[in-house]
Amino acid sequence: MKRENILENITSAINYLEESMKALVEKNQKEVIRSVWRASADLEHALFLFSLMHQDENPSASWKLSPSAKQFEVGPTLVEAQDLLKEAKDSFEAQNFHEAHKKAWMARGYLLRVHDFFEKMWRKEGKTSS
Repeated sequence: MKRENILENITSAINYLEESMKALVEKNQKEVIRSVWRASADLEHALFLFSLMHQDENPSASWKLSPSAKQFEVGPTLVEAQDLLKEAKDSFEAQNFHEAHKKAWMARGYLLRVHDFFEKMWRKEGKTSS
């Protein structure tokens, strides 16, 4: 059951990221944010299930992303996250659960960067509109 749910959540996150990229092209920021949040929720659920499946395994330092460059771009970051999730799905289907967990964890890091970007943007907009 857990394995089935992990695969479903990863697949759903991939699909939501596809929606977010379409919304980005259409310059629909609200839909980008909504889709990224949905992808993140599904990914967090998959990571939780991974942790239940492999309670003795913790994300290692090698799973961390390198520090981000000064110029952040949402589109390429979403593509990177989606690519990692596709790799995670392929690894999962090949029953390489450690690699699937690692790729999903790394994708999470990219989605967190997108969340940070939008949060900083909202703060900046809030300060300038007051």
